[in-house]
Amino acid sequence: MSSSDAHFEGWVGHDKSCIGNMKWEKYTPKAWRETDVEIKIEACGVCASDLHTARSGWGPTKYPCVVGHEIVGTVSRVGKEVSGFKIGDRVGVGAQSDSCKSCGACKAGQEPWCEKGIVGTYNGDYSVTDGSGFSMGGYAKYSRVPAHFAVHIPEGLPSTVAAPMMCGGVTVYNPLKSNGCGTEGFKRVGVVGIGGLGHFALIFAKALGAEKITAISHTHSKEDLARTLGATDFIASADENAYAPHKRSLDLLVVTNNNADMPVNEYLQLVRPHGKVVFVGIPEEPPMPTPIGQLIFSGAFLGGSAIGGPGIIREMLELAAEQNLQPMIEERDMQDANKVVTDMDAGKPRFRYVMVNKDYEPVKA
Repeated sequence: MSSSDAHFEGWVGHDKSCIGNMKWEKYTPKAWRETDVEIKIEACGVCASDLHTARSGWGPTKYPCVVGHEIVGTVSRVGKEVSGFKIGDRVGVGAQSDSCKSCGACKAGQEPWCEKGIVGTYNGDYSVTDGSGFSMGGYAKYSRVPAHFAVHIPEGLPSTVAAPMMCGGVTVYNPLKSNGCGTEGFKRVGVVGIGGLGHFALIFAKALGAEKITAISHTHSKEDLARTLGATDFIASADENAYAPHKRSLDLLVVTNNNADMPVNEYLQLVRPHGKVVFVGIPEEPPMPTPIGQLIFSGAFLGGSAIGGPGIIREMLELAAEQNLQPMIEERDMQDANKVVTDMDAGKPRFRYVMVNKDYEPVKA
């Protein structure tokens, strides 16, 4: 580690048993490039992806690894080739920190579908872009990322509210917005799973103008909460014959669950012909086979969506600020990260944890 990198300290995982066993220590960030910014971290949301990566659930993780990709703080260093940012700006970074920026998808603002592959904000290999090493995330004091993937946080939007939107929020906002939520023909929206992602989906579906919002959960235990968040209808999947009364009642269904035994056939029956079912959760175990027959006879479209590029994140944050949207978050101390991720793994948050560096002082311009 060079002397210029000596301020990089964070919660480092050294193997797949690191959930609850991370070590606070110095680490080596990606090499500095003049297209980068550094961010002094105020807050970092805790995402289920952090746990999947920490335990190598989605494939082998490169250790040592610092997870965390819902980062908000102030710019502390700006590369010479960077425009649009200055020291002291409040910014955020989500799950993606680089792409080729030159392919058709990138030029269209669809960076998560970069034709050459993306670099994650942690456990990402910059060899596909600028060769600056591996990415380290936001359970730390500082973050170093390409400036293209940093976004300004609107005035009036608290950092602890913006942080979990950087991944969790945009993961559901993007498929809602890109599939026409609230527009003619897509005013009846369903959400499967009322958790960290699902509660964001209910909030954003309402904000985007959906008129009928159906929340789907296993039991009725979250029904009152779902209605408070914007749901107008509710399905408890454990009820006998739960789905039949709601056949073809939706235009768009966003599935936030990531269990491998999801009842995809039933989900397809909920949407009208030419309606859409969009998955945003990734199971660690192989999911059930695609139900080709049901797809054909339902006339529905089955697809998936991943996070969102900087442009869609900016749009989402502006909407959140304008409508004063209030996700359900619980602030936790960054120094308690091992307890926080253990609680997250046990399913305790209602619905997002946001870790805060208690000694944080914003960088002044």
